[in-house]
Amino acid sequence: MRRIHARRRTAVAAAWITSLTSLAATAGLLSGSAAVAAPVRPAQEVKPAPAGQQSKIAPGSLMTTAQCRATWGFDCYNALQYRQAYNLNPLYKAGVTGKGRTIVIVDPFGSPTIQKDLDVYSARFGIKSTHVDVVKWGNVPRFDSSDPDQLGWAGETTLDVEMAHAVAPDAHIVLAETGVGRIGDGTTGLPEIMDAEKSLIDRGVGDVISQSWGVAENNFPGFSKGDFSSIQNLRYAYKDAAKHGVTVTDASGDSGPTDTTSNGQTTYPYRVNAWPTDDPLVVSVGGTQLHLDANGNRTAPDSVYNDHGASGGGQSHVFARPSYQNGVAGNHRSTPDVSMSAALKGGGWVYSSYDPKKVGWEVYVGTSEASPLFAGIVALADQVAGHRLGDIHKALYSLYAKSSSNPSTGIVDVKDGTNNSYAGVTGYTAVKGYDMATGIGTIDAARFVPALAKAG
Repeated sequence: MRRIHARRRTAVAAAWITSLTSLAATAGLLSGSAAVAAPVRPAQEVKPAPAGQQSKIAPGSLMTTAQCRATWGFDCYNALQYRQAYNLNPLYKAGVTGKGRTIVIVDPFGSPTIQKDLDVYSARFGIKSTHVDVVKWGNVPRFDSSDPDQLGWAGETTLDVEMAHAVAPDAHIVLAETGVGRIGDGTTGLPEIMDAEKSLIDRGVGDVISQSWGVAENNFPGFSKGDFSSIQNLRYAYKDAAKHGVTVTDASGDSGPTDTTSNGQTTYPYRVNAWPTDDPLVVSVGGTQLHLDANGNRTAPDSVYNDHGASGGGQSHVFARPSYQNGVAGNHRSTPDVSMSAALKGGGWVYSSYDPKKVGWEVYVGTSEASPLFAGIVALADQVAGHRLGDIHKALYSLYAKSSSNPSTGIVDVKDGTNNSYAGVTGYTAVKGYDMATGIGTIDAARFVPALAKAG
């Protein structure tokens, strides 16, 4: 979960929030890549570009994978490549598109141009757009493009909505906007998010909730004294989701085995985990690096996301091992559960116009991309099942137990030996079976979706 240019660490305090990264700004941070100077652009009003057209002053024009490689030294992928990579096209041909299902995205502030931006994004790839219902919870301020906090969350919002839609094009999307963006201290802003989620759940709105934010367990009041009540007291929305059969996903983080301190500027020099990705009622979605050709076919097996960040993973210090992880984890809840695309080297194209100075296409990076991608997968499985699947952990790990001898589960192990070490903290290696870099691995949707629908 990174956002606003190089992982949104500073503008949103200690929250990992999204994974929005401008390649022009970050290319020079990666080994072997040359910095790309951003062109000077005139100011303009906040006016979304007409659907199907690209702004003439776009901060980045949509490029092919080969052009990205030639310009920045690494690949970038679009929605159609993701669809091929995760074997989604057979599902679409069979009418499995998320129709009749609703994905809820919860982000502070939201984006004032989200509908227009989704229309542009969809038209560019020949995908039918969908209506985004915006629900405001609390005192949501008028959007201010000069506020870096609001800009960062607008980037998160855009990424979340467009990735979920890319996977489940006919699913209805509800965007819940809250009014407090700084959540890194473990208290501020979190009750608003939980209240918004619970309100929607109680009203029967949403089958899947996708979150792309998190706070280190260590940042919560009382943690250092072994008092975890500040976390436990915030779980009411997830308990309500389980009661009503709603699936909740969350990005596992972008700091590998560690996470950001409460000052938002540094990471802990040792292993930590974060909430809510470590919550036993939340599906923790880690990150992989895809290796694709121009058509989206794999040229190599997936690796662990570890370039301009790393797939979050590790053991919780708050939650004991849930029963669904018996036999695969230690004495505590381990994350992630499953993984999807998140690396900068293979980042996803996103269109936005909420910032009048940067209208156009950018490449995003982080597990904030992975969470809505997997939420879309769950929406497809809900459609196949004909009902909400709710907390899918038991079904997920049941399929994993069969996957080594039964490829029809659609679970694809990530075991290439790469790791999620980050900022000097030793992480975990992707090995055969479950690991705290990619969880049970990634998925082949044409097989996984019907298998999950049946198991759930």
